[in-house]
Amino acid sequence: MGPTRAQFIQYTPAALAVVPLVAGPWSALAAAAAGAGAWAVNASAPVLRSLIACGFTATGCGIAAHEVLAAGGNPLIALGLAVPAGAAALAHHRNIAGHTPALTPATTTTGAGAAVGLTSQAQLITAWWKEFISGPTQTEDRKLIQPGANLEHLALEADDDHVSFTGIITLPQGQQVRVRAADIAAVYQIPVSQVELGDPKHYAPNALPVTVYLKVPAVQPQIAAGTPTTPEELWDAYVGVPEGAMPGTTLTVTRYDGPLDWEGIATRDRRAIGTVNLQDLAGNLDLETIQIALAPGDKPSQMGIRVMREHALMHGTMLSSVLDELSMDSRGYVRAGTYVDGRAALLPLAQPGSGARHLYLVGGSRSGKSGLLEQILLSAHRSGIAVILASPQAGTIAGASLSAYLGDGLDEAMGALRLAYAMMLDREARYRSPAFPFTDPLVLVVIDEAHMLLSASSPYHLEAKAIVEQLTRRSLKRGIGVVLATQTPLAEDLGNSTVIRSQLLIGGGAVFLRCAKGQGSLVGANAVEGAEGIDLSMIPSQWPGQYAKVADRDMSGLATEAAAAPEDGTFGLGYLLTPGSQAVQFRSLHLDVAPASLAGGEPPVGIEDCDAWRERDAITQTPMVDRRGKNLIGSLADLLAAAEGAPSSQEAPHHHPGGPQAIAGSSRPGAPGVAAGAPDGQELIKPRILELLREQSIPMTAETIARKLGTSAKNIKPRLSELKKRDEVTNENGLWRAA
Repeated sequence: MGPTRAQFIQYTPAALAVVPLVAGPWSALAAAAAGAGAWAVNASAPVLRSLIACGFTATGCGIAAHEVLAAGGNPLIALGLAVPAGAAALAHHRNIAGHTPALTPATTTTGAGAAVGLTSQAQLITAWWKEFISGPTQTEDRKLIQPGANLEHLALEADDDHVSFTGIITLPQGQQVRVRAADIAAVYQIPVSQVELGDPKHYAPNALPVTVYLKVPAVQPQIAAGTPTTPEELWDAYVGVPEGAMPGTTLTVTRYDGPLDWEGIATRDRRAIGTVNLQDLAGNLDLETIQIALAPGDKPSQMGIRVMREHALMHGTMLSSVLDELSMDSRGYVRAGTYVDGRAALLPLAQPGSGARHLYLVGGSRSGKSGLLEQILLSAHRSGIAVILASPQAGTIAGASLSAYLGDGLDEAMGALRLAYAMMLDREARYRSPAFPFTDPLVLVVIDEAHMLLSASSPYHLEAKAIVEQLTRRSLKRGIGVVLATQTPLAEDLGNSTVIRSQLLIGGGAVFLRCAKGQGSLVGANAVEGAEGIDLSMIPSQWPGQYAKVADRDMSGLATEAAAAPEDGTFGLGYLLTPGSQAVQFRSLHLDVAPASLAGGEPPVGIEDCDAWRERDAITQTPMVDRRGKNLIGSLADLLAAAEGAPSSQEAPHHHPGGPQAIAGSSRPGAPGVAAGAPDGQELIKPRILELLREQSIPMTAETIARKLGTSAKNIKPRLSELKKRDEVTNENGLWRAA
């Protein structure tokens, strides 16, 4: 094996010091060869300069010695000329002492090699110290930290996972050590915490001990004696204590697969546990709320606890896989989703022998609220339940075709509420006894985005609030249930009515899905019994790892056939609360197929033929409160009288998009509905409606007709009702067409 790079640079000058004695001028070639070799091995600039200078000195001495010998001079003189060459070699050795290989912790060896390893490591430590801290020389490309601050009494300790050295920083008498721990850490490229300097107050100013830990063992977590580690110990220390979330309880672990994946049963000795604040429990266990699920048991003194690393509902339950569970069972329940423990999550739509049930649904944008409403519409259809749907935000419910009556749009949604109230009054007039046999179908009044009708900013605030309060109070025994959906649990979304919320919760159940930040707390004024401590804004919008999945981009083009998977978001994840129980975490069914497509093409379940249904067009246009929002109509007779006696609204002439010629053209001779002497703004609009419906040949809502004719829906709806009485148009589920 040939010489290494370091050996070549180190020993070539010594050879040059000897060559002049025998080689004479040939030493010039040796010096040139040494310089070329140093260049070839990529020596640093200071080393290269030192090596060239040493070569020049040796060359000059060699030439002089050759001339002395050739002239017959004294050989001792020629020998003396080798002294400068030797001095140059020693100077070069000193200069390269600071240019040693990079310092790395040496691996200790056993046996005879141990001393060699330690010596080599000590040389490297000393070389780095002289190069950057003490000197002896200072070159143009480096500035010493404190010249002359030598490291004396060096001692090295090393084993498999530990390397350190100690020494004393020494200066001449009268000088003071100014080397800092940060300086030493920068030189040896270690954290400052691994450098220990003695206290100058206890030592002489010019002598300061230092200890440097070049390699420290990995820090192992230290658990103090008595610190709780197991679930049972954590429970006893933080949860079961008087100030904990479940005071006086003890935990029995039934399954343990790690600190973030276990199940257990909390028990309180012969006392009911009561409601549990989920936020407090998560804080006690140092977990996120979404990682904990509660499962109330049959005994009030016990509560099931589940802690999850990967959420059990992440992969969802497909709608198509539970079709046989969507119809109402003998107890009035339908499948709405899956609980966190894998059991079927059931919603009550009816109560045998008693009537219908209510449902309170809360969920913000992209929470899965609309999908759950579509499930409910499908379950009602398969269960023979008629639906009156009020959707103030038009076109948001894909399964609206399954409803018997659709109020699509703000004005139409208010009309749907009036119809629902009229149906309740009609059944109250016919059902004189609660034991009346229910030959008529159950009815669900589904109110989506209810805050658009009930909040104080709604133009229908007072009327809608009065109607919904009466419906939630009186309709259950008449076979009419209310499904009310809104975006937040805030009282403002329910018109600040405590009656509506309490009656919804008493008369059925509640589903709580994710809400916007700051709007989902079920505490304080928004507290719901059985759901204390839940903050719906804490439900994450995505599962862990989703951001990495999104970052893995596919630039092949838009996948028009792609469909969302349950793992793509937490839509439908929330809490289900049924009367007399604790809110339990669940997830609604994943709509892998459109619910409306599972209706089998059958028409929607119809409402019985009664006075309120026959007069629905007039009823939906009749306000049921006075101008002050008081004195809600209380009987069917009064309501029908008000609907029949309401004067037609007089319409002002309006601008037709086609101009005067279009108006004249629409008033062609023989056009149906044109009465002599009638105001133009009132009669001319009827033939235009008929012409539009005949030309388009498709059913339209009143809003669509109004938009196409350039007028308002308030002008169109009374005319449609008049045309319907003449059998010139028909109305099916809020969709109008020419007869």
